[in-house]
Amino acid sequence: MLIGCPTEIKNQEYRVGITPAAAHEAVAHGHQVIIQKGAGTGAGFPDAEYIEAGAEIVDTAAEIFERAEMVVKVKEPQAVERKQLREGQILFTYLHLAPDPEQTKDLLESGVTAIAYETVTDRNGALPLLAPMSEVAGRLAPQVGSWTLQKANGGRGVLMGGVPGVAPAKVVVLGGGVVGTHAAKIAAGMGADVTVLDLSLPRMRYLDDVFGGDFKTLYASKGNTAEMVAGVDMVIGAVLIPGAAAPKLVTREMLKTMKPGAVLVDVAIDQGGCFETSHATTHDDPIYEVDGIMHYCVANMPGAVARTSTQALGNATMPFMIALANKGWRKACEDDPHLLDGLNTHKGHLTYAAVGEALGIETISPEEALKL
Repeated sequence: MLIGCPTEIKNQEYRVGITPAAAHEAVAHGHQVIIQKGAGTGAGFPDAEYIEAGAEIVDTAAEIFERAEMVVKVKEPQAVERKQLREGQILFTYLHLAPDPEQTKDLLESGVTAIAYETVTDRNGALPLLAPMSEVAGRLAPQVGSWTLQKANGGRGVLMGGVPGVAPAKVVVLGGGVVGTHAAKIAAGMGADVTVLDLSLPRMRYLDDVFGGDFKTLYASKGNTAEMVAGVDMVIGAVLIPGAAAPKLVTREMLKTMKPGAVLVDVAIDQGGCFETSHATTHDDPIYEVDGIMHYCVANMPGAVARTSTQALGNATMPFMIALANKGWRKACEDDPHLLDGLNTHKGHLTYAAVGEALGIETISPEEALKL
């Protein structure tokens, strides 16, 4: 199979969909790999490393989209890229379709077979291709939140760990999954007073058992959420419903109860955000203020640490990419129901129910798509 990887064009996105190691693996399996010139530079992978791995360097993204049987990316295809997709082509990348009707419409019109990293599952029901970036984003969230808390950036001017005689920042994390756990670990490590809210009692027992007194847990009732949000310096939104739009857990009304200059960090912004006042921002202009509350809502947070993120993502996606190339998408998905869970569009049909619910679009099952 001819596998292509274009340079990411989303604002401040320096990750790359294929590492030199993944290119080497694909070539070893008898496949051709074409990489757009400079695609890996932002992540610290020069063209020479791809050439050494057996890949071909091409000048333009247009050549990638024209020649490749499978296009491997990091972020969802932008409008100019979506126009170049075609039926019979495989797109393997993050999509986050639920809050993005324009992208969904374009993918359906293209007829492309789109497999989304964020909905591929494993035998435990986890999301193995989302997890690496969730880990990165979770660890970044307290860092960017602490920067936003600085007075010069509009925040309350509170130091995360305080100093002797001065209380540390109070941080609440909404969601105790992968993002929330890593966010809580880092925030607690910075010396903050951290509480994690979650709806799952087994998950909270797990967090208590593993992390002991590093941070507290609290049941995520509406009352508890409202009370905690009102009293803290930082709220990290870390909730996820796989493939679906994120629930709005903090309303605009709740902002009025918060301390002026408090910070909201919305790690769920890729799925529409879990704060009512969230809208996606970029690394160029990451924060904004609503009713005196500072919002950090960068939609590609892991792009800030492109090398670490690319390596972590590449480790996770490589086996699936090789399976798709070795077998073709249909056989690969027939053999692996967890990869089939990643199928979002095929031949103009939407195949992921949660996206259909969010956007009001009729869907067919992935199993039906296999027969088309």
